[in-house]
Amino acid sequence: MSGKKLVGEKIKAIREAKKMSLQTLSENSGLEQSLVEQIEGDVNIPGLSPLLKIARALGVRLGTFLDDNDNIGPEVCRAGVTEKSLSTSNTKSRSNSHLDFASLASHKAGRSMEPFIINIEPADEKRLILSSHEGEEFIYVLEGVVKIVYGKNTYLLEKGDSIYYDSIVEHLVCAGNNENSKILAVVYAPQ
Repeated sequence: MSGKKLVGEKIKAIREAKKMSLQTLSENSGLEQSLVEQIEGDVNIPGLSPLLKIARALGVRLGTFLDDNDNIGPEVCRAGVTEKSLSTSNTKSRSNSHLDFASLASHKAGRSMEPFIINIEPADEKRLILSSHEGEEFIYVLEGVVKIVYGKNTYLLEKGDSIYYDSIVEHLVCAGNNENSKILAVVYAPQ
């Protein structure tokens, strides 16, 4: 990756710089130590919820794991020039990825929001799990159909539709109609 640190490497470096043990990070984030080890080893990158819990436990914002530099001015992201920043999975086994994130602001320092273009691949819905974390999310469908499970409600969104919700409520974002889809997602997670 041409000198870029992977998400897990960055988490491990921050944890070690703060002289925090794996066990302490696990306890403070509420995640199993084995999952934290897999994340740090870049073996398994789960959904945003565990990453947000780790960020909170480390006292950093989610974007810290995705940042490449400290641009304090505006960041312009040209069409077709996004970089894939991470792939996550909301599956019980966490063995396969179904969400590919491309950050639209990885170079912007001090940001409070995380804008992404996310490609969503169909996944076995029986294996998907809901997640929750502090903050808010805005999703705008660019291509295909997206299924949003939010609490006890389910929404099917088509191209041009959007949804804005409190992410503390258990939720799931997945491909609708068993076809690939693409969304613009903006995540706000208070620090």
